[in-house]
Amino acid sequence: MISKAFYANIEEVALDNDLTREQVFYAFEQGLIAACKKQLGVQTCRVDFREEKNEILIYGQYYVLPEGEISLDLDKKYTFITLADAKEINARAKAGEVLEVKIEPSEFNHNASRDLKNRYNEVLNSIKKETQYQALKKLQNEMVNARVLDVEQDFYRIEIAKDVVVMLPKKETLPQDNFHIGDRVKVLITDVEMKTKGPKIYVSRTNTALVTRLLEDLVPEIKDGTIEVVGIARDAGDRSKVGLRSNNPNVDVIGATVGEGGLRIKEISKFLGGEKIDLFRWSDNEKDLIANSLQPAPVVAVTKINPKEKTALAIVPDAQLSLAIGKLGQNVKLAVQASGWSIDIKSETVAHQEGIIY
Repeated sequence: MISKAFYANIEEVALDNDLTREQVFYAFEQGLIAACKKQLGVQTCRVDFREEKNEILIYGQYYVLPEGEISLDLDKKYTFITLADAKEINARAKAGEVLEVKIEPSEFNHNASRDLKNRYNEVLNSIKKETQYQALKKLQNEMVNARVLDVEQDFYRIEIAKDVVVMLPKKETLPQDNFHIGDRVKVLITDVEMKTKGPKIYVSRTNTALVTRLLEDLVPEIKDGTIEVVGIARDAGDRSKVGLRSNNPNVDVIGATVGEGGLRIKEISKFLGGEKIDLFRWSDNEKDLIANSLQPAPVVAVTKINPKEKTALAIVPDAQLSLAIGKLGQNVKLAVQASGWSIDIKSETVAHQEGIIY
C-alpha cells in the first residue's frame, strides 16, 4: 500500500514535463524493475500499478527448473531456481513455471534505491527528449516567430518556443539584419536532428523556403491553395523571384499577392529587411513562362526552345538588355532557377546580326 500522494505526484510530474501520465508511469516502472533486479539478483521483474487501491505490486521472477538434466532449450532470460528451493518460497511451485516473488519498495536497500532513481531519471529524460524531438520535427521546414535572447559574435541566441532556445548563426542571417535582445524575428526551421543531449534545431533566414512561408502567412489566397507558388529563387537579403499560378480564373495572382496598395508584399519585404520580391505569372506555355520569368524586363520573343534540354533563347529590346540580365546577372540567374529553364538572352540587334529568325 502506498499513499494517494504518489499518484498525485505522477500527475504533477507529467504536467511539469509536458508528458502523459502513461509516460511517467513507464519511467517509474523501469526504475522499479531496475531496483527489483538489484535487490533480488534476478534478470526479470514485473510491476503492477493498482491506482484504484493505491498499490504498487512488484515481483521478482524465477524459472523453476525441471527435475533431472537441464535442457539447453530453456529460456535464458529468466533466473533459474531448483524445484526444491522454489517450494521453500511457495509450496505450490511447479517445475517449468515462472515463480513470482513479491517485494515491497520499502525493502529496497541503498543500491537498489539508487538504481531505481537512476533508471527512472534516465528513462524519463529519454522520453522527454523523444517527445520534444517529435514535436519539433513537425515544425521542420516551417516558419516560427522567435525572440532574441542574446547576441554573440557569430550567432544570435533565440527562443523559438517555450524553453526551446537555439542558435541562429549570423551566416544564416541577411546582410542587413542587426538584431538586439528582445527583438522578434521570423526564422525557418530547416532541420531537426536527435543528438545525445537531445534535439538539435537548425534555423535560417537565408533559406528560400522562408519566402514561401511568409507568402503563405500573409496572403490568404496562397495559404488556402487558391494561388500556388510554383517556382521560386532567391538572393537572400537582396531579391527573390516568385512564380505564381492561380487555381481560380477569377483571382489575379499578382494583384492578390501584392495586396491593396502593395500592403502584403511590403509586409513580406519588411520581414526580410527590405528584400525585393519580384512576382511573375506561371504558365504552362514555355514561351510565356520564360518571358514572364524575366520580368521586369520586356521580352520581344522566345525562340530556340528545346523541351528535352529545357533551354531557350529570349530576345529583348536593345535598351532592356542590361535590365533583363540584371546586375551581375542576377535577374536572369533568378529567372533560370525559378522557371527551371536555362535561358540565353540576346538583344534584337545581335539577334538580327546572327540571322536569328523569331
